[in-house]
Amino acid sequence: MLRERPGSRVPCSFQSGGEDESMQIGVYGAGYLGTVISACLADFGTPVTCCHPDSSHMVEMAQGNVPFFEKNLTEVIRRNVRCGRLVYSTDIESFARKAQFIFLAEDHSESLADLAIRIARPAPKPPVLSIVTPVSVGTASAVERHLQEAGVKATIVSQPMFFTPGCAVEDFNWPDRIILGSSCNDAVHAVKQIFHPLVMRGVPVIVSNHETAELVREAATAFVATKISFINEVATLCERVGADAVSLSLALGLDKKIAPRCLQPGAGMGGMFAEREMEALAELARTNGVPLKILSAAREVTLSQADNLVDKISSLVESIQNKDVGILGLAFKPNTNSVSGSSSMRLAQSLVSRGARVRAYDPVAMPDAKLELNGTVHYCDSPYAAAEGVDALVVGTGWPEFRGLDFDRIKHLLKRPLIVDTKNLLDSTRLRSMGFQYVGVGRS
Repeated sequence: MLRERPGSRVPCSFQSGGEDESMQIGVYGAGYLGTVISACLADFGTPVTCCHPDSSHMVEMAQGNVPFFEKNLTEVIRRNVRCGRLVYSTDIESFARKAQFIFLAEDHSESLADLAIRIARPAPKPPVLSIVTPVSVGTASAVERHLQEAGVKATIVSQPMFFTPGCAVEDFNWPDRIILGSSCNDAVHAVKQIFHPLVMRGVPVIVSNHETAELVREAATAFVATKISFINEVATLCERVGADAVSLSLALGLDKKIAPRCLQPGAGMGGMFAEREMEALAELARTNGVPLKILSAAREVTLSQADNLVDKISSLVESIQNKDVGILGLAFKPNTNSVSGSSSMRLAQSLVSRGARVRAYDPVAMPDAKLELNGTVHYCDSPYAAAEGVDALVVGTGWPEFRGLDFDRIKHLLKRPLIVDTKNLLDSTRLRSMGFQYVGVGRS
């Protein structure tokens, strides 16, 4: 935690009301972040208005029709809309006049300073604007300057939130910490009121300046990428020397200095915001003349994983050229339809570029995958259709339902009984006893 010198806090425009005064909460943004945050805040029992100018989108959201798949989110939205705690609006001026505390939660940061002015100007008294949108370091201070130049008063808080697609509702309700970049005591107090259920549970609140809070997001993403890249490189070594990377990662993870999360060998790191945040950190370092060699190496390992897997598959089937490969799972991870940064998508693209014919199945992500892969992949309506007549079947996303497939049926569908499990999801002992050639990551 950044501890500031006495007197170093600057005056702020926002003054919180008494404990009995109900604070009006607003969330601007109807993409991934805004949808999750508005629904989960309402689930605390707090009245929330979610605002965005797209009227058709707002109507769909009010009816509980979420345009993306996220575990448990639809149920949370419908529950809170029914009881009147969650309201959707397209009237930004009415929204700005009513809400005292507004989360700026667009998925992209374009025109953020102009948006802050547009929201703060009609407010009857200076609001708190909490920036949740992923932004580069220096953005909050730039927004403050922009407001000041425009003669508009508002208090800015930098509040990065850390959601993993497929676990966003859980991540919101059980965060590792709450990060607040602010020099305003009243604004910090207001955030603690809003997140009272989490604060009372003992979730740490870390207060810093804007730049530190903004850098936390990018640095955390880069650190996780480094951790994943490390275990994937060690997994390759395990394959060469006959060690088991799964047992190795378990042993490493039990070391309190290391911890087990994100230490499982697999196909690499992905995610909706991950690559953008790592690129932002790399650009910040380049601009300031700081060579982040570890980050560069981690990104190189992540990007090379798909080609390494194609090399492995190619050696197993004696050249991938003109071979048929089935892929189970295209989403970045289970319980989401997001394919942004998906290692399985990179694998599909690499296979196609090397001359393979790819058949793919995913429970929810195929519509999004089609937008990125165009017509290069044949999409199947079941995992069994993806397995039919292929030279190798690849597990690309760790959907739990893949564990329960009828592998007797799959064995008869495959051209050859070869399974490449990039997530180490399946029971290797059972599959080998059934006559499959099972190949995991980092396992002999």
